[in-house]
Amino acid sequence: MGGFAAVVLIGTALLSLPAATAGPSAAPPLTALFTAASAVCVTGLIVADTPAYWSAFGQAVILGLIQVGGFGVMTLATVLGLLVTRRVRLRMQLRAGAEAKSLTLGEVRRLVVGVLQVTVVFEALLTAVLAARMVLGHGEPPLRGLWLGLFHAVSAFNNAGFALYSDSLESFATDPWICVPIALAVIAGGLGFPVWVELYRHARRGREPHHWTLHAKITLVATAVLLVVGWAGFLLLEWRNPATMGPLSAGDKVLTGFFQAVMPRTAGFNSLPFGEVHTQTLFLTDMLMFVGGGSAGTAGGIKVTTFALLAFVVYANVRGESSVHVAHRRITEGVIQQAITVVLLAIGLVFSATMALMTITPFTLDQILFEVISAFSTVGLSTGITGDLSPAGEVIIVGLMFTGRLGPITVATALALRRRGRRFEYPEERPIVG
Repeated sequence: MGGFAAVVLIGTALLSLPAATAGPSAAPPLTALFTAASAVCVTGLIVADTPAYWSAFGQAVILGLIQVGGFGVMTLATVLGLLVTRRVRLRMQLRAGAEAKSLTLGEVRRLVVGVLQVTVVFEALLTAVLAARMVLGHGEPPLRGLWLGLFHAVSAFNNAGFALYSDSLESFATDPWICVPIALAVIAGGLGFPVWVELYRHARRGREPHHWTLHAKITLVATAVLLVVGWAGFLLLEWRNPATMGPLSAGDKVLTGFFQAVMPRTAGFNSLPFGEVHTQTLFLTDMLMFVGGGSAGTAGGIKVTTFALLAFVVYANVRGESSVHVAHRRITEGVIQQAITVVLLAIGLVFSATMALMTITPFTLDQILFEVISAFSTVGLSTGITGDLSPAGEVIIVGLMFTGRLGPITVATALALRRRGRRFEYPEERPIVG
């Protein structure tokens, strides 16, 4: 947490320089802090229009902050240590392992190197595709097209949602060569680095899917299910909305529905104006954002594995089973307790922040709840109220973004490390439940 806070402060200082803004004056400290925190926490919420307000230098700073925030401060430090000294101290390995969710200390070096390889491959491929489309399909000059491709590739893979267009990606809503690659990159980044490293190792050894770890199976299946549910939900709710999908052709509606179902994974790009969608659509997006993506990746939320585990707990209780089993594996009681704790703390934080913003802002409940969950889950989608928040409201959102980026990781890790047995037990008693 100290490492991420230090990067946020460095980013704030850089964005406070006069050279970082397109205008003659420097950015106010709170604007610089909000933007830096949003970039490092790979959220995408903004109080200043990225292409109009920030200069090329400021945009480059934002891009660097997104990369550091998505890659991970401890992971980046470990990579630099490997490059410079060829070795990493035990304390750094422990910190990097906690951040990257490495299961054993011996996996840390391989996992960190795998994270670097996955990041470089996906961002390079996406940069090439987007740059080619910008130059050949939209008439951008080569250097400008390359910059647009690189910026949006890094922002997409890291689930950041920053865009160099004032309307995000609304002007590309019907362009599959822009929307589909960005959506796939968001999914790839949201799965989590351990899943990609595992898939690569098993593919290289020719192993069947039944050899995959339980974490990989749950992440892939839950991600697919939530994507299908979100896709169908967006199409059903917005198909006839004249302000969003209504004027589009059937094929374009399917494309925009898929794109917007992916974004709550948690990237803040939007090809539809969320200020115009139905209230039911906002609520559906709230639920998808709260769940988020995979663990130890660039996504936020409580994570799909946490959500899936609680679903299996409910299923086991309904069946009257005393233990939880998933894919021929038994889930330990400690993991279940961690999942319950993370979810309840997240709900408490969201409710508290929503109440606070309802007290100090004039916006409606659905707008505020959407903004709060978007910030906590590091999504970056907004109904358009971010720029109209009061300074106190901006500070609350900054705290939510920082807590959402690091809170679930630190809470889960702390709970795992603090596990200890009691020396005695009190007499058992059963209260009434339900």
